[in-house]
Amino acid sequence: MGTHILIGNFIALISSIIMICAGFVKNKKTILYVQNIQMLLAALCDMILGSAAGLISNLIGCVRNTLCYKDKFGLKEKTIIALLVTGFTIYFNNLGVIGLLPLISTLMYIVFMNTKSVIKFKILIMASLLLWSIHDFYIKSYIYAIFDLGAIITNLISIIQIKKLDKKC
Repeated sequence: MGTHILIGNFIALISSIIMICAGFVKNKKTILYVQNIQMLLAALCDMILGSAAGLISNLIGCVRNTLCYKDKFGLKEKTIIALLVTGFTIYFNNLGVIGLLPLISTLMYIVFMNTKSVIKFKILIMASLLLWSIHDFYIKSYIYAIFDLGAIITNLISIIQIKKLDKKC
């Protein structure tokens, strides 16, 4: 295994630990701030492992989170972010179809992130993570791929628990 793969996966491990820690944070603004740190590390990992699409999606995701943090993520901002991520990804994509997966994930998230349904939001997260896990495995970001699959499983368990609670009420 090449040194760049080991370095990329080490950065992915640190980033994944930060993301897990963000799961314990209760304040939305703090979550967005911590996610930005995680996404900057993810962008670095993607750069080291050679994914321009992952790098672009994560950097533009930081812009999206910053706009959300400042409560300035309306339709105009969503449209601009969607156009930026699409344009840059199509122009710089170096992975063919695999490079489109982070783009699709990012666009899905932008379009559907305001759903009020917890179950629909968790399904969105799972679909997004599935696309990222395929991308991550392809670029040899094995740590991210494992954490992505773990998050899919925990979200699926959570959906099952929510549905069980709904049936009891």
